[in-house]
Amino acid sequence: MFFDGFTLETRDVAGQSLRLRRGGEGPPLLLLHGNPQTHAMWHRVAPVLARRFTVVAPDLRGYGFSGKPGAGAEHAAHSKRAMADDMAALMEQLGHGRFQVVAHDRGARVAHRLALDHAARVERLCLMDVVPTLHHFEHADMAFAMGYYHWFWLAQPHPQPERLIGQDVELWFDIHTNREPKDRGFFHPEARADYLAALRLPGTVTSICEDYRAAATLDLVHDRESRAAGHRIACPLLALWGAKGKIQQWYDALAVWRDYASGPVSGHAVNSGHYLAEEAPEEVLAALEPFLRG
Repeated sequence: MFFDGFTLETRDVAGQSLRLRRGGEGPPLLLLHGNPQTHAMWHRVAPVLARRFTVVAPDLRGYGFSGKPGAGAEHAAHSKRAMADDMAALMEQLGHGRFQVVAHDRGARVAHRLALDHAARVERLCLMDVVPTLHHFEHADMAFAMGYYHWFWLAQPHPQPERLIGQDVELWFDIHTNREPKDRGFFHPEARADYLAALRLPGTVTSICEDYRAAATLDLVHDRESRAAGHRIACPLLALWGAKGKIQQWYDALAVWRDYASGPVSGHAVNSGHYLAEEAPEEVLAALEPFLRG
């Protein structure tokens, strides 16, 4: 069943409404989703992890059925720092002062910032199919611009991309999630329905664009400040990426992450495209099993 044994709830966290699912018993484990998805992307791994952990899977601010801060001149409400602060406050409210984190895509960028700004809280960190935002932009070339063109298009001024996406949200979703070709049956029907329902809510598409606008502006300021101050990921880091995806083609992912970490870094490719937890959940769980402490 879809998230069998989990509760679905909404919490007010420092004035920000966050939808989340919780389930299981054991050490706390925070799961963070990517774009253009919701926490539903964890439906194939969260129930298994809940056998060992208290799993918390929220919708990030602006995404899913969480609050939509709206567009802003400096995009501060959608900075990874603001999103990371949400997650630290949520886990504190739930009684978890320290916790482990598994995150994918945009959620992994939030988790990276969480591990820098709230280092004492993050015990272990798994990041899926990303390298740091700063590394992407500082090493951008034609292959990156063509392969991740959406980084530049979604970051265009409000409301230009929003107006185009709004003409046919489902068509945009199918195109955007098709970086490795897939049919409409790729995503679990309940997950797909959740993604599309969230995208049709007023403000979601604007928040997605604001996320990318922040990534191209304020997030880079924060990332460069952290680098200048010598702040690096201190906890153990597991990096996983899709063997069929762009990270595999463009980067030596472990070498890149070791430049951004002071703690131990391990990881490997998974036989999947970008959506590891939905395409290859058994491999993802096999990698998490020895890494997470529970």
